[in-house]
Amino acid sequence: MPITNEIVLSPRFKKSLSCNHEIALKAFENLKITNSTYKIVRVDDHVFIRLPNHEQQFWSPQLHLEINEVDEHTAMLHGLFGPNPTVWTMFMFLHFIVAGLFIVFGIWTYSNWALNTPYGIQLGVTLLMIIAWFVLYFAGRHGRSKGKDEMHKLYNFMNATLTDNGLI
Repeated sequence: MPITNEIVLSPRFKKSLSCNHEIALKAFENLKITNSTYKIVRVDDHVFIRLPNHEQQFWSPQLHLEINEVDEHTAMLHGLFGPNPTVWTMFMFLHFIVAGLFIVFGIWTYSNWALNTPYGIQLGVTLLMIIAWFVLYFAGRHGRSKGKDEMHKLYNFMNATLTDNGLI
């Protein structure tokens, strides 16, 4: 399944493989030694493919593959593109901070308004949190667009690996 030009938040795809899942997993594991272009990590039925550390940028994506056994001669590959886990954790932390401050200052604004006391600063911070949400949203969109070419490279590498080993 080709990746379209419009990249969604976490693009997913599925492929049916005409081999045992262990053979597919071994194909990627063998590349850890011979391949210097990508960093490959295998954990059980999961394979993570990333750019090497010296080529990674802040927005560089990773490709997470899960290869499950369907039967003795067939496997199903589930692929998921995602951000670096450190970047994802930082973005989620920032979103929770902004949401928490929005709720706290929103309640404080309403309380001061109901008590007929000044509430300008609280309203200003509440509105600032809305602006911060938009900034985080557009920063994420910008980062995703910067990582699009790298996503295509990871996808092509995965396809080349599967094709070279006769697994598709």
